[in-house]
Amino acid sequence: MTVVEKILSEHSKKPLFSGCVGVCKVDFCFSQDGTTSLVLDALAKFQQEIKIPFPKRYAMFIDHNAPSPNIGVSSIHKRMREFKHKFGNYLFDGGCGISHQLVIEEGFVRPGDLVLGADSHSSTAGALGVLALGVGSTDLAVALITGKNWFKVPPTYKIIIKGKIPHGVFSKDIALYIIHKLGANGATYRAVEFEGEVVRRMSLEARLTLTNMTIEFGAKCGIITPDEKVFKFLEGIGIKKYKAVYPDKDANYEKVLEFDVSSLTPYIAKPHTVDNGASIEEIKDIPIQTAFLGTCTNGRLEDLTIAARILKGRKVNRYVKFLVAPASKRIFIDALNRGIIRVLTDAGAIVLPPGCGPCVGTHQGIPSDGEIVISTANRNFKGRMGNPNAFIYLGSPATVAASALKGKVTDPRKYL
Repeated sequence: MTVVEKILSEHSKKPLFSGCVGVCKVDFCFSQDGTTSLVLDALAKFQQEIKIPFPKRYAMFIDHNAPSPNIGVSSIHKRMREFKHKFGNYLFDGGCGISHQLVIEEGFVRPGDLVLGADSHSSTAGALGVLALGVGSTDLAVALITGKNWFKVPPTYKIIIKGKIPHGVFSKDIALYIIHKLGANGATYRAVEFEGEVVRRMSLEARLTLTNMTIEFGAKCGIITPDEKVFKFLEGIGIKKYKAVYPDKDANYEKVLEFDVSSLTPYIAKPHTVDNGASIEEIKDIPIQTAFLGTCTNGRLEDLTIAARILKGRKVNRYVKFLVAPASKRIFIDALNRGIIRVLTDAGAIVLPPGCGPCVGTHQGIPSDGEIVISTANRNFKGRMGNPNAFIYLGSPATVAASALKGKVTDPRKYL
């Protein structure tokens, strides 16, 4: 069995292989302020009197629109707060951070768990050996009422990343390179197990970028089997009880793909699709007006540290707005205590509250017509940041910081 087959089998109490359908117990659910209203609407359709039998298995996050940009969103936030007070589930209000980061920091997800999130990038938690799936709001409501849901077991691709990570190349570059090679539909409704020497050398923070981006080549989820780095992190937040799951040596994979990144250079996704990739050498002097460092993909302490290394003692280009949004309050405080926030603000960065920031395009930095943005986000679709007439390039934190410095899409290697 693969990891995904094993986790689903354990949660259904019967063997489930690729293509099987089973009803499985769900360990934890979460939703954010862009989807929670739909979850609550679905609950009201299912039940005359709403009942949540497992309130401590459900968390809501105000992260996509925090602080609220308009009256309609404020009404949704109010509804979320009232629901929390009535049913006793978890609620993380504006400024706490992004759902995908917080479910990990707060110890809500553990190796071997089956987790559902009403957000497409829920698979981020797969870096801890969690089967974390993005689902629709109605499916999440079913799991909240019953503690279960039905699942069709996806086939699994095994992606082996080997070689030596070159100078100036990070997990974001590797993810963008793989997406370019496989295409946006390269693993549609497949689970992806990441393995190989490069993955094992990555920090846990870097692995989270990899599993987060898996959705961008169509995968149902991404997962990395846990090792000492994961165990040490869990110990640090007081988590001792979990059941790590590993694939059998004779597991049946639909495909085994290998990528050698030894000669990889910093990689970019050009507008308006994530698989429209190119090496930094192919990008020539494209001017930018906005640089954005943050999101559930690259708003962690490691990412802020990389940017600070590049910008220390330097100034952001005077024609560039450099927006920084830490992924959580804890990350913000750590960065503050280490002097990282001071370095970034001295360089000219605008530091936003912990949360999604301008990623989804509702507030905090909507670009103007024709504006060119370079971002550490996971998506660059037309209109993604709120304006269909803007152009979004994606890159690593290092590439974004170097580009903010020079005022154009820039190779970060000479600044590291």
